Order: sequence, then structure tokens, then C-alpha cells
Amino acid sequence: MQINTTPSGQVYDAIVIGSGISGGWAAKELCEKGLKTLVLERGPMVRHGEYPTANWHPWEVPLRGNMPKDDVEANPVINRCYAFNETTEHFFVRDRQHPYVQEKPFDWIRGYQVGGKSLLWARQTQRWSNYEFESPLRDGYAVDWPIRYKDLEPWYGHVERFTGICGDRDGLDNLPDSEVMPGFALNCVEKHIQEAIHKKYNLSRRVIIGRCAHLTHPQDIHLQQGRGQCQMRTQCERGCPYGGYFSSVSSTIPWAEKTGNLTILPDSVVHSIVYDEDLGKASGVRVVDAVSRDLREYRAKIIFVNAATLNTNLILLNSKSNRFPNGLGNDHGLLGHFITFHNYRGNIAAAYDGFEDQYYYGRRPTQAFIPSFRNVYLRESGFLGGYMAYYVASRAGWGRDHRQDGIGADLKNALSDPGPWRISMGMQGETVPVYENHVRLSDLTDPWGIPQLVTSIGYTENDDKMVQDFLEAGRDMLESAGCKILGAWDNHQAPGLDIHEMGGVRMGRDPKTSMLNDWNQIHLCKNVFVTDGACMTSTGNQNPSLTFMAMTARAANRAVEELKRGNI
Repeated sequence: MQINTTPSGQVYDAIVIGSGISGGWAAKELCEKGLKTLVLERGPMVRHGEYPTANWHPWEVPLRGNMPKDDVEANPVINRCYAFNETTEHFFVRDRQHPYVQEKPFDWIRGYQVGGKSLLWARQTQRWSNYEFESPLRDGYAVDWPIRYKDLEPWYGHVERFTGICGDRDGLDNLPDSEVMPGFALNCVEKHIQEAIHKKYNLSRRVIIGRCAHLTHPQDIHLQQGRGQCQMRTQCERGCPYGGYFSSVSSTIPWAEKTGNLTILPDSVVHSIVYDEDLGKASGVRVVDAVSRDLREYRAKIIFVNAATLNTNLILLNSKSNRFPNGLGNDHGLLGHFITFHNYRGNIAAAYDGFEDQYYYGRRPTQAFIPSFRNVYLRESGFLGGYMAYYVASRAGWGRDHRQDGIGADLKNALSDPGPWRISMGMQGETVPVYENHVRLSDLTDPWGIPQLVTSIGYTENDDKMVQDFLEAGRDMLESAGCKILGAWDNHQAPGLDIHEMGGVRMGRDPKTSMLNDWNQIHLCKNVFVTDGACMTSTGNQNPSLTFMAMTARAANRAVEELKRGNI
């Protein structure tokens, strides 16, 4: 196939690979600083408001949200995702259309379109603290982070104010406060459990309302974006016509477009980054047209790789040259290794008798959170890392039998009885990076002629110990509030279903043990930046997207400065 280069020999100031949460932020920051920026997205164009099922009524959904049996059988991985159903299927990748090789079970959840998974994410946002940045050095795993909380703190605030985060200011040193608008409220049973936990553990364990990227009280900056208040519909994965939650499509990408500096090319599957042996840096990006299968090349002075963790690893592994035969910047063979994720295996169900005269309003898009209380200040447990816990109490028809006999008012009244209170609790645990958890290229190719990725990622004994600790600690916390435990179990879900995969292109101080420096530049190719989940040295226990966004904004501003100085 003939390779077509950038039209008229144009060289962009910057190319951003991927248009999801971090890619959108890279585009916004670079365009605002005056850089002519090309965003490459392998999926189709989606613009804010182009959400075909956003306003469907329940009776308009043919199968009431369920997927047909043949789709479940043909695409088992994506059908395991909590957000995948008949109303959201158009924003997800089908297994058969985008194959990969599972050397170990890994549920790779993907969304290929402009906006990426920012249209589908769970929208929970917490800052890291210094404890997360320092724990690998303190406890002797991974490598030392080349940055600390103080380096990221101003960028957290920068991102939060634009994105729109709601929550409380909780005053916790291990979960620093965000720049927030008013948060959602706990219901009566959740507050009762909160009070019991605070009393039993003397505030050494704190319960807070989850912080999330929803506009409860839009500020002027959000109105300028054309976004409105969250309506508490919890149909977010369909796309929000109000812009009530943050996505690239409703926020950063339109903002970048307004500068006149943005070019978006959808249906552009990135094959590799082109390395110029004479210049000693990357010169552009090789792309396969998703429709025609033609090869094209686009040139730029700097490149941001934001394709989401595993695809970013794939692109860099496939970016081979005489200088880098094993992938861009990969002299030491570490590229693709130390892949991590979050441990969601622990689950507890409980009941509470009482508060039958109280209910709640709306469908709140977050839960009660218990920030990590294990191994925070020092290593005190029989495992490395920590975990957050979360719980929700509801009366959503528990115990009702919708098949019961009856007619008229009696049946209607019976069906409208909210039923007893039930509590669901889960965990979000840190997994410790190990060399064996890796991805690599297969000899097989996908429909675009690109090597398929091999996933060889699994749990360790450390993860098993953490699950058991959560199950015991969670039971103890709920029982202290007078809850009756109905069940506590390990769901043994495969890695990947958490959709929090990270690593493979980790940051570090030493080029011999890491891929990226403290500004997210590839050590051996300084005009290439990686700021999505692939850059993470360790995972912490917090939801990661806010940290990806803050790192991206920080790195993009550094890239502009270095470009102006002539250093890259």
C-alpha cells in the first residue's frame, strides 16, 4: 500500500493519539497555547448531543436493555461490562471485531470513538496523596516515582475547576481535598453506617460522599462550555445531552476547537510512531485508514500518546526502527511490563431493619466511600498496598415479587412498596506491579494489519490477601452499624473488567529502570510524551482518571515551554 504523508507537506506542532479523557486534555492545553494540533482517533466522529439513546423511555428499549443471546455468546468479554447494554452498545468495541490474544484471562473493555471511554467512565474522582507517590520507595516495590504530590497539586486544581467536580471538603491527609462544588448527600441508612464506623474506629476510618465529575452547581466556566446541571438520571453511559458530567466530547474537545488550532481525524488507526534516525527524535505518526485500509503519515514536532493504556503499549511496541528494534525507547526491554489494574474482587451484601418510614430522591451518581486505611502511614498489614471501600444503601424493590398475582389498586400498591433496606459494599484495591504482568505483540494481525496484543496479566498472592482482609474488615464495619450480613464473597473476576489498567510505560528517575521522566517524556525520545494510564508507576487505590488528566495538563504545558525553548 502506498503511504500518503501530511497534505502539502504540512508539519503540525503537535499530534495527539487518542481523544478520550487524557487525549482531550492534551488537545485543550496544546491548542490553548497556540499549537496547531492534530488529534487522531481510531473510531468514528461523535459530537456532543449525538447520543441516539440518551432520551429513550424504558418502553422504547426493545429488549429492556438486555442483549440478544447470539451477541452474548459471540462477545463474552464486553457483555461482562456493567455499562454495556442495549442502550450503550454503540459506544463499545465488540470482541470479534477487535481481537487480541489472552494468554491469561483479561477482559479488555474498549470504546473507540471521538471521546473514547470518557463517554462511558464511572466519573469517580479522587486525588492521590503523597502516601501513594512515596509508598513504592518506602515499601520496596516498583521504582520510585519521579514526582510527588506537590508537583501535581496545582494541576489537580486546574483540571478540577474546568472539569467540574462535586463533593465535600473532608480534610483528609491521605485523600487531599479537591476544588469542588456541592456534593450529593448520603441517605439515612448510609449516614447511620457512617456514624457507627466513625464511633467504633474513633475517626481512624472515615466515610465520605464520593467525589465525582458531575455539575451540581455549574460555574461560569462550565456554562461557557455549553454544559448544564446534572439531572441525576444515571443514564450517563448513553451520553448526557445536558453535559451534566464531564466527557471529552462535551468539554475539552469543543473547547480546543474554538481556538481554531484543532484538527480531528476520526477513523484513523495508529500503526506506529515514526522515528527519524538522523534527528534522533520522532518525526510523525503512521496511520491506517479504518475504512479504506490505506496507510498515511502525519508529521509533527511533538507527539502525545493517549490511546489508553494497552493500546499505548501496543503502539510503542510496534514503533520499531533500526535504533529501537524492540519498540520506541525500549533499550532495556521494560516496555509492556509491570501492567497493573485495580482489584474489585471483594463484595458484601447486608440488610438493615429500620428507617422504614424514610426514603430518598433521585438516582445519585456516586456512593459512600471509605478512603484507604491499610498501609497508609507505614506498612502494617500482611500485604502491600491499600484499598478503598464503597457502599450504597437502597430500597429499590428488594424482596418484591413482580410476578405476584393481583389486579387494580391492590396490585399497584404492592408493587410500589419500596421493600426493606439493603446494603452493597465493594472494594477497590491497589495491585502491586510485577514484571511478569505484561503485554507483548503477537504474530497474528488484526483487520488493519497491526499485530494483535497478547495479554499476560494475572493476580498475585498479595491480591488474594487483600481481598480476604477487605471481606473481614467490611463485615466488621457493617456489623458495627447493626447490619445483618447476607453474604461476603470473592467474585474472582478477571483483570481488565475494572477498566483501570495502568502501566507498561512507567515513569521513573532512572532511564535504565523506567520509560518516562518526571515530565512524561520518553527518556530516549524527548519529543514523545505518554500521559494516559500507561505512564503510571504504581496504581494507588483511588480512581485514576483525575490523575491522568492532571498529569496530561502538566506535561502539555511543559511540552509547549520546551518547544519554544528549542529543546525538543
